[in-house]
Amino acid sequence: MDWYNLARGLHILAVIVWMAGLLFLPRLYAYDAEQAAKPEPLRGEMRDLLRLWQTRILKIILNPAMVIALVLGLWLIHLRGADILTQPWIWAKLFGVILLLGWHGFLVGERKRILAGTSTRTSKFWRMTNEIPFVLAILMVLSVTLEWTF
Repeated sequence: MDWYNLARGLHILAVIVWMAGLLFLPRLYAYDAEQAAKPEPLRGEMRDLLRLWQTRILKIILNPAMVIALVLGLWLIHLRGADILTQPWIWAKLFGVILLLGWHGFLVGERKRILAGTSTRTSKFWRMTNEIPFVLAILMVLSVTLEWTF
């Protein structure tokens, strides 16, 4: 069996799922922030539904996909050999991964602030930052596919 290609395919699938969650969750936060301007009878029911979706995306999609993507990524490095760590492109990818992990952590923290009622983020903020994971994905995908060097 070709373990490297199996790991690579599974890693790509896990990253796709993780990215989907990272792109969708801020949109739910934007919708949640928009509920503040609505009258209470309308706001309460929709806000409860949005918060249920937020919880499910984090617990069922985002967190498991992140863990699987990281484990498979480490397996890929192991299968490819330690000499891969001497290549500049892998460090660009790993830098992107670190930034994605930071964004993921920020989203988890913001979820706690939303539930506590202490979030100050606006719908505009969430719409403006919604594309951060995609921009990082461009960096990472091009680094891996081009395997550029100096």
